[in-house]
Amino acid sequence: MKKQGILNSHISKVLTDLGHTDIIVIADVGLPVPPGVPKIDLAVKLGVPSFQDIVDIISEDMVIEKVIVAEELETDNKVTSQYLNNKFKEIPIEAYSHEQFKQLTMQAKVIIRTGEAKPYANCILQAGVYFG
Repeated sequence: MKKQGILNSHISKVLTDLGHTDIIVIADVGLPVPPGVPKIDLAVKLGVPSFQDIVDIISEDMVIEKVIVAEELETDNKVTSQYLNNKFKEIPIEAYSHEQFKQLTMQAKVIIRTGEAKPYANCILQAGVYFG
């Protein structure tokens, strides 16, 4: 049995299998999942687990070279926007319209659904390369 890191076997496998520039999505309860994109549903009830909890856990285990968000996040959910800007201050953050964001999710290796129920609390994490 694994004693540290991500214990969820589905998430652990996805992260292990990522290659350079592959993307995953951390999503709120409302983000649609495109046909053919696997979903790992962690939502237990509204707010649980939170978007921030899952981003914190994933970012401990994943090499992230870029973050993508919806442009609307900055105006419609300032708390989450500020959290992401602080969390990833050393990593480029790109913003696209929510419609463009949803189009990008079609390329994701997985969408991890949280219980977050705040507007635009979604991000795309692009995998980088770990050289030791």
